This record gives sequence, structure tokens and C-alpha cells, in this order.
Amino acid sequence: MLKVQEEKMGRLTVDLVVANNQDVQMAEGGAISADKIRQTQLQGVVDTGAACLVIPKATADQLGLKPSGEVTVPYADRRTAQRLLVEEVRAELMGRHGTFKAVVEPDRTTARIGAIVLEDLDLLVDCQKQTLRPRDPGGYVAELE
Repeated sequence: MLKVQEEKMGRLTVDLVVANNQDVQMAEGGAISADKIRQTQLQGVVDTGAACLVIPKATADQLGLKPSGEVTVPYADRRTAQRLLVEEVRAELMGRHGTFKAVVEPDRTTARIGAIVLEDLDLLVDCQKQTLRPRDPGGYVAELE
């Protein structure tokens, strides 16, 4: 179980490793050495009310992620903005990893970890205990029905 820091509005902050998944694939295939994988660790706010992964523009640039399009992002104050979308973001949290699309926010310094990431990594938030934990520490649980 991972103890997390409490964030405003009941959100939790955890350490997250993100990498360029194309680099990971090339390293696994022997085309580049593992030390050439573009990756970084940053803090991520776990937000069960958000859907997707959001990363800072500086992180997307550091990882060499190219925009694949744009998305409209609605904010709580009712404004909207167009933001870049990147793909092939490998996110690792609590020893589990997956590959995701991510919205790029120019002024963020932390990631936002939404429900899609939590579902894919089979992680649960316990707001009472302020923890993030795997549903089953022994491995992933796949719900088929």
C-alpha cells in the first residue's frame, strides 16, 4: 500500500514515472540501450473525477512526445481551451505500467492521474486512509462482465 500526501479537495499526490513508450519498445528490441530511454519522475495528483492522464508541456518535451492532435478541455470555472494530445506515454505507478494518451497542459508542473489510468493499472483510492493500492496485490484483476 502506498501512503500518499493529501492534496486540496481530497486529491492525493503520488510519485509517477513517465517515459516515451517508443523508446521503451526500441530498448526491449535492442535498438537502443536502456539508458537512452527518455523518462522522468514527477508528482501526480490522483483525481478520480478526471478521466485521462495530463502531463506538463515540459515533460512532454523532455520525453520527445510529438502531438497527435488537439482536444477541447473544459475547466471547473466553465472556460474551455484547446490543448495538445500526445500518445505513447508509458506511465508507471506502484510497479504497474501502461501506455496512455495524455493531454498536455502548458502551465502544469505535476501530472494529473485520472480514472482511465487507475482502471488500467487496477489501482484503488482509499480516501479515508489517504492511500492508493492495487485491488489485488498478487496481480491484475480483469472484469469481463
